[in-house]
Amino acid sequence: MKLIIFDCDGTLVDSQHGIVHSMRQAYETVGIEWPGREATMSIVGLSLIEAMQHMVPDLDRQTHVALADAYKSTFKAARLEQLHEEPLYEGCREVLDRYHAMDNVIMAIATGKSQRGVRAMLEREGLDGYFASIQTADDAPSKPHPAMIHQAISETGATLAKTVMVGDTTFDMTMARNAGVGAIGVSWGYHPTDHLVTSGAHHILHDYSQLSEFVEKYLSTGT
Repeated sequence: MKLIIFDCDGTLVDSQHGIVHSMRQAYETVGIEWPGREATMSIVGLSLIEAMQHMVPDLDRQTHVALADAYKSTFKAARLEQLHEEPLYEGCREVLDRYHAMDNVIMAIATGKSQRGVRAMLEREGLDGYFASIQTADDAPSKPHPAMIHQAISETGATLAKTVMVGDTTFDMTMARNAGVGAIGVSWGYHPTDHLVTSGAHHILHDYSQLSEFVEKYLSTGT
């Protein structure tokens, strides 16, 4: 049985507009200068506290927690008011539909989003039941700690040798390497592809149509 674990933001859905808006508003709420879009996109994939620590490392934990709480409130309000779209990337649905119909493939998610955020996205896109394991910032240490991958493997009964992680950030690639599974980067997300390679990506996808080829190549050769 093959296990394909997907990151969410920047891999399955393009959520950058909502993330940037919510991050800017969070900093305004707390009364701290926002570090900007580039800094914001660099931390996508991390759990919120770790993201704030990465963006403004000189601040104390209390302020990091306040920023994280403000972000969650702002993002939730924007989602409820449908202020920002989070569309699936081109070709994503077709790939998910195909794998969902296969008996020898299990899919999972490992993301810095909350369970509530992931469930809302899956319901909106009609993907309920597609993923056998959903690992989030609510359930495990932040990426690049390998716990999310190990928990997904445990929940699905898969093995390290038959598991790959698909993501758009260096945190995804490092997490996969730390866990001992395949690391497949995507070029349409939020971190530069050369950074993904440096972080250990076995392959880089430029289109969802390439996914099956690279999954099979890694699972058959380990490279």
